[in-house]
Amino acid sequence: MKLHHYYRSSASYRVRIALGLKGLAYETVAIDLKPGVNAQRSAEYLALNPEGLVPVLQDGAVTLTQSLAIIEYLDETHPVPPLLPRAPAARARVRGLALVVACEMAPLNNSGVLSYLKGTLGLDEAAVNAWYARWIARGFEALEQEVASTSGDGLHMFGSEVTLADVCIVPQMYNARRFQCDLAPYPRLRGICAHLESLPAFARAVPEAFEGA
Repeated sequence: MKLHHYYRSSASYRVRIALGLKGLAYETVAIDLKPGVNAQRSAEYLALNPEGLVPVLQDGAVTLTQSLAIIEYLDETHPVPPLLPRAPAARARVRGLALVVACEMAPLNNSGVLSYLKGTLGLDEAAVNAWYARWIARGFEALEQEVASTSGDGLHMFGSEVTLADVCIVPQMYNARRFQCDLAPYPRLRGICAHLESLPAFARAVPEAFEGA
């Protein structure tokens, strides 16, 4: 397998966690998203992924985009350990928790949006950071309430095993800390992430381990 990724991309981080949980070996190809480089907009990369986004997973003749689609593919082709419960209602709850991050939070705070706010709209760093914090707060407020009923042990987003929701929350929490967001109002989420980040598959996937790789 070959993963085209950017080390700080939360979507890439999710896929690295999932690959680690599945115990799968993979090669990495760094795609530098930094302004002035914009490797994701190169002709070569756009031929691989017309969306111009990371990550991309190549598994033999299969080329996949979008982190949640990639993770579900990995879950279906390598079902142990499972990242989604078997019961339909439980699967839907886990997907719902994951989508709060992947659809409602991360897209508003990704590098392309932040570059547009700074470069095209001319916002200063304080304004951009306020934008970032606004969407972190909105998503985390909702998730903090939800996990009160969905977490079975206070260590996982749903039930008492690692799921897709856990794979999504850790990169978002990492980014929230990097942007110095106020995380005091979210003790449940902080506790869950502290536990997850201690697990080998999560610890090995951290951005610092992949900088430049």
